[in-house]
Amino acid sequence: FPRLTTALAAPPAHTGIRRPRIITSANMSTVIASSLSARVAVAGTARGRSTRKSSIAANPRSRRAVVAMAGPSKDATKETALTKPFEAIVEARNSHPIADNRSDSFARTSHFTKECEIAINEQINIEYNVSYIYHAMYAYFARDNVYLPGIAKHFLNESLEERSHAELLMNYQITRGGRVELQAIMPPQVEYDHPEKGDALYAFELSLSLEKLNNDRLVALHRIAEDAEDAALQDFIEGELLEDQVKSIQEVSEFVAQLRRMGNKGDAVWHFDQMMLNREA
Repeated sequence: FPRLTTALAAPPAHTGIRRPRIITSANMSTVIASSLSARVAVAGTARGRSTRKSSIAANPRSRRAVVAMAGPSKDATKETALTKPFEAIVEARNSHPIADNRSDSFARTSHFTKECEIAINEQINIEYNVSYIYHAMYAYFARDNVYLPGIAKHFLNESLEERSHAELLMNYQITRGGRVELQAIMPPQVEYDHPEKGDALYAFELSLSLEKLNNDRLVALHRIAEDAEDAALQDFIEGELLEDQVKSIQEVSEFVAQLRRMGNKGDAVWHFDQMMLNREA
């Protein structure tokens, strides 16, 4: 084989054209070995890629790592949005912890201060005292030797109204997590006859003073709630108590004006009593 020997001995210069490799009996084993090695390497590379894909599919952490490396996805955005409610829960627990001691109220808020609780208990005592006085007035005008049934019925209704205000305040105290502490009630006077004014005018002037005093105490309670920034207590006082209190002051003022115009004569007071009796019916 002279041509084959010459070609192997003196390879031509590189011309950019790839020539087919000539296989002879001498280099056949070398060519076969190199070809097998190349096939094994290609197969190993393909098998490695397949193994990595299988491991990523089987392991969620690896899959999330690959997604994270690729950039944010919709799932990652959803996870970020879901963490916001949990942050609000942590903030609520830190700002408003629940009392561990059962002796402390669970419903109490930070705005409902101890000063508000004390002021409400004092107002409860005021309402009960005024109710007690009105009840004594009812008993006086219901006597057989006095007997002005219209005036007696009016003061009985006033006594029940003031008592309902006290119970309203008690229920609100309980709602806000405070403790109701009832205080002593002063005994009212028994006689209401006055040598110059008479019993009817004297009783209604005393009633007007009591209504104005009650109004002053409600305003003071509202001021305490305002200092504590307790909007709920302020709204309760304005809507449930102060509005009716102003109307009561106006009503009693009109009664006092009528009685002063009539004087303390028996027939004039009797006509006033009949007017009150028809009014309360």
